[in-house]
Amino acid sequence: MTIRIAMWSGPRNLSTAMMRSFQARGDCAVSDEPFYAHYLAASGVVHPMQEDILAAHDADPARVIAHLTGAAPGDAPIWYQKHMPHHMIGSVPRDWFGAMRHAVLIRAPERVVASFDAKRPAPDLEDIGVSQMDDVIADIVALTGDHPPVIEAEDVRANPAGMMRALCAALDIRWTDAMLEWPQGRRETDGVWGRHWYGAVERSTGFAPSPAPVGDLPSHLAAVVDAARPSFERLQARKLTPL
Repeated sequence: MTIRIAMWSGPRNLSTAMMRSFQARGDCAVSDEPFYAHYLAASGVVHPMQEDILAAHDADPARVIAHLTGAAPGDAPIWYQKHMPHHMIGSVPRDWFGAMRHAVLIRAPERVVASFDAKRPAPDLEDIGVSQMDDVIADIVALTGDHPPVIEAEDVRANPAGMMRALCAALDIRWTDAMLEWPQGRRETDGVWGRHWYGAVERSTGFAPSPAPVGDLPSHLAAVVDAARPSFERLQARKLTPL
């Protein structure tokens, strides 16, 4: 029976490197933001490569859910699904949450906002998924009875083995040090949007050290950071520690 893992994060949270890590296990299928096309179609938000995304990916949430809860690609024993809370827009059902083991990946909002702004300028709070995360977590708890483990991106960068070991333990899956390295390049499992967003991870072979601290942000970005800070700190207070 396949173990399905739903990892929730905002964009620019180390989420694609985390997907690479799970894919490197050798026993794990991955899915890259399966509700992204639905989000673009339903929200009216315009993102880079919009037409390509809508042409290549399914925007019907019912079909997406049927896929995510159906047979795993290649009958893989583990299926890692990279999700973003702000993609769960409109009347997307959430009863499928009960079929998953969930986790939450967070990153300091100043780093998220600075990284997002470099790829799509002037993000607002809705763009980075923070305001929607609390509702997603509440539904996870209601449907599974468990609070999802929380892992912070900079902790993973500082101690990849310790933090990935802790995450595997929290998800009750086998730890393997194969999760620490992967080949460079694109993957067929990457969304078509990877050509715009995934340059750094395509060059990577593992979790890179933390970049330099973020400097002063312009006022419109600083306001987003301030609005996101309370949610980030609530989650940060219960994050995993390394094993």
